[in-house]
Amino acid sequence: MTEIPTRRLGGLVVSAQGLGCMGMSHGYGASDDDQSIATLRHALDLGVSLLDTADFYGAGHNEELIGRAIAGRRDEVVLATKFGFANRLGEPTAIRGDAPYVREACDASLRRLGVDHIDLYYQHRVDPDVPIEETVGAMAELVAAGKVRHLGLSEAGADTLRRAHAVHPIAALQSEWSLWTRDLEQEIAPVCRELGIGLVPFSPLGRGFLTGRYTSVEGLSESDVRRTQPRFADGNLEQNLAIVAKLDELAAEKGVTAGQLALAWVQHRGDDVVPIPGTRRRKYLEENLAALDVRLSAEELAAIDAAAPADEVAGTRYDAKSMTFVSK
Repeated sequence: MTEIPTRRLGGLVVSAQGLGCMGMSHGYGASDDDQSIATLRHALDLGVSLLDTADFYGAGHNEELIGRAIAGRRDEVVLATKFGFANRLGEPTAIRGDAPYVREACDASLRRLGVDHIDLYYQHRVDPDVPIEETVGAMAELVAAGKVRHLGLSEAGADTLRRAHAVHPIAALQSEWSLWTRDLEQEIAPVCRELGIGLVPFSPLGRGFLTGRYTSVEGLSESDVRRTQPRFADGNLEQNLAIVAKLDELAAEKGVTAGQLALAWVQHRGDDVVPIPGTRRRKYLEENLAALDVRLSAEELAAIDAAAPADEVAGTRYDAKSMTFVSK
């Protein structure tokens, strides 16, 4: 793998691929802190600068884990975290974007991370009961106080982005974007580009599905969130596996894995796109980073699009309740 190039998220320069850290504490069953810390430090050794976490992941555990991993190496890291889910695991979902909570959440994240500032601070989900102007106004106060350097939103809609950006420049929008989740392409991505907002796709490998490693949920932990997601459900799963089979064929022709092909497709969406595939293992970290070296011609991109048409993906990406929190 060549040296990792950089890309810009608004005024922030980051590695062209970041590392999503959620799975080290949340969502995919039991994890090993020592293994996760080794992977985080290996990512820094390889030149990955953007580490992405949130106060919700593992009820604060993920931020504490990253704080341990980056101790003594803070200047190598562009540290991104998120606030907005005010509930703890197992409680009913509560989203807060009111100004007092924004300040409280930031201070708590700084303590857990063991740092004096956050490089990129996202609102995890838009609070439907609080005007975005209030939320971003409070976030802007954090910038003025030196606690935060750049602001971001996650899963926000086009109108919300415009209103937020009018209060304070938004550096990045984090949303799901992959070959099987392309919701933001028609309206949201163009608005980001109009306003100079970078795009940070999470789950660019479809929660691992596009790698071809999962053909059923049977081998997944009982606590793995994929067991509850419609795209992994019986009926939908079989239809979606047919898409992965076609990607496998194209990847074999290219001499790469299906996951690398899918990730390279995301990387080719534009120079303002910085995906954050997640992994707990150094092996998959290296495999994902190798996708940066995969060059795709216009013909190859068209073939990938034809192999994974958006209208053939079966099932929504979240359950009905969770879907109500996206693109607000």
